[in-house]
Amino acid sequence: MTKLTTAPRDIFQTFMNFPLVEDLDALKADVAIIGMPYGSPYTIDELVNDQTNAPTAVRRASQRISLGLDRYDFDIGGTLFDGQDVKVVDVGDVPGDAAGGHYRLAEAAIRKIRVAGALPITIGGDHGIPIPILRALDGEGPITLVQIDAHLDWRDNVNGVREGYSSPIRRASEMAHIAGIFQLGIRGQGSARLEEVEAARAYGSNIVTANEWQDIGTAALLKRIPDRGRYYLTIDADGLDPAVMPAVEGPAPGGISYRQTIELIKGLFAKGRVVGIDIVEIAPARDVNEITSMTAGLFILNAIGAAVRTGQFKR
Repeated sequence: MTKLTTAPRDIFQTFMNFPLVEDLDALKADVAIIGMPYGSPYTIDELVNDQTNAPTAVRRASQRISLGLDRYDFDIGGTLFDGQDVKVVDVGDVPGDAAGGHYRLAEAAIRKIRVAGALPITIGGDHGIPIPILRALDGEGPITLVQIDAHLDWRDNVNGVREGYSSPIRRASEMAHIAGIFQLGIRGQGSARLEEVEAARAYGSNIVTANEWQDIGTAALLKRIPDRGRYYLTIDADGLDPAVMPAVEGPAPGGISYRQTIELIKGLFAKGRVVGIDIVEIAPARDVNEITSMTAGLFILNAIGAAVRTGQFKR
C-alpha cells in the first residue's frame, strides 16, 4: 500500500480534533479534511514557503472557533451536525517532493476520498493545488468550477511552469469535465495581462468583479450559476477583503466579506451537489491574532453545516 498522506505536524493533531485517518483505503467518512502544503514552484526556493505552513495554522486555530460540537452556531443555524449521524475525519497532509511527485500523491488521495464517498475539503498550500484535485474528479463531470479570488489565475505558464499558482483556472479550462467557470471577487492588478483576460473571455469564463458582486448581491449572483449541478469551490484567501483575511501575499482592498462567502457556500449546497472545496494562499506569518486561519476554519464548518442541512450525507 502506498501511503498518500502523513499525520499533521503540530501538537494540535487534527482539525477540530476530528479523528485522524491515514489509511485512505479504509476510509469511512462523510467529510475528509486534507492538507496540501506544496504547490508547483516557479523557483526551487519557493517549494517551501509560508503557505506550506497554512494547514498546520488552520488546524491550530480551529481550537479557537468552537467550544464543542454540541454548541449552537448562529451562522449555521444550529449545531454542526443537526442531530444527524455525520462523520468527519482529518486524513493529514500530502507530503512534499522536490521532484513534484506530491501532485501525483494529491490526485491519488482525492480519488480515494471520492471512492469512499467523502467530501474532500482541502487546506492549501498555494493556488496550484486545485490542479491535481480537479484531475482526480475527472469521472464526476460535468462540474461547474466556482472561484473566489482577487486574481484571474489564467497564465499559461510562468518560467515554463504550467501548474503553478498563477495557472489553476487556465488548466481547469482545459479539462473536459469542467463545464463552466465562475470567477468571483476579481479586482485590482495581478499576474494577468491583456492576453490572459482575452483568453478567459474567449473560453466563456463568467468573470464577476468584487464591485459587481457587492452591487448585485449574493442571491442574484447565485441565480447566474446553473441549478442542480455539481460544483467545485476554490477559495483564495486574497479574494476576501484584507480586513477579513489579512494573511496573504497579495492583499487587495475592496474584497469579499465573510457574510458574502458563507452565503455563497450555503447557496451552492442548496443548488446541487458540491464535490470538493479548497482554501488556499494563507500566509500564517502575516496573520493578526490568527484571524485568517480562524476564518478559514469557519468556512469549513459552514460548508459542513450546509452539506448536512441540504441532505448531502443522507444515506
